[in-house]
Amino acid sequence: MTHWQSISTHISETLAKDFQILQQHSIGGGSINSAYKVTSTDAHEYFVKLNSASLEFIFQVEYDSLNELLQVMATDASIMQIPKPVCFGTTGSQSYLVLEYIPMTSRGDGRLMGQALARMHRITAEQFGWYQDNIIGSTPQSNQQHSDWPGFWREERMIPQFKMLYDKGYKNYLKPLDDKLLKNLDTLLGNHKPAPSLLHGDLWSGNYAYTADGKPVIFDPAIYYGDREADMAMTELFGGFGADFYAAYNASWPLDSGYAQRKTLYNLYHILNHANLFGTTYLNQAVGMMERLVG
Repeated sequence: MTHWQSISTHISETLAKDFQILQQHSIGGGSINSAYKVTSTDAHEYFVKLNSASLEFIFQVEYDSLNELLQVMATDASIMQIPKPVCFGTTGSQSYLVLEYIPMTSRGDGRLMGQALARMHRITAEQFGWYQDNIIGSTPQSNQQHSDWPGFWREERMIPQFKMLYDKGYKNYLKPLDDKLLKNLDTLLGNHKPAPSLLHGDLWSGNYAYTADGKPVIFDPAIYYGDREADMAMTELFGGFGADFYAAYNASWPLDSGYAQRKTLYNLYHILNHANLFGTTYLNQAVGMMERLVG
């Protein structure tokens, strides 16, 4: 049995109806997964991600993350769309995740995205973190829950990234700066007391789009509950989301004073992660950011 036959069977079992894949069309998948649009004999379409069998846990946490977003945002479904996960599993040497297929475009009203994200951020939890760890890119992301935000950011975000870079041989390059940064973290965050907001967690321009009728869509989440500014900071890291988006977000829920400095701290996490994934270009950028923060 081919992996496509196995996936067809799993979809059939999950949906409690016969499903046979008629066509599969590769649509790329970035640097982590390969991805396909599959069409069934009854013309239904699904989005399928594939990776090696050993990485099934990546799909398990994405499946859980999307379900969390769908459940807690059920009352806001009319303003933001989230792909519904169907099933995940392993067949032979392949792991897979099946999602509903949503035709998407990069063009849409940035104001709607800003308003939708502000409403998502108003969904809060009792603690920072999440009930399970997940993935940021292809890096494990620790979400152990904390009652205080600086403690969460130090222990679950900064320290794991620094330790991974130490293991790659960069300890002497980083040590004086990261010691000072971690020691001064409470001061850097000042009197900022954010609520534990529901975050996408990996909100760059490649992880949102619009439906044909203009509704914002978010996907590929790395969710946890944290400072909403961490999401907003990342929207500015790789190109930005456009002036209409930021104006609408701030009209719905203005960012707190001091965001400009905290933005650098929050984006440092993603640059450190890119240094771990892709090397020294990002490491040099991370050092420059730390120098600005502790200088």
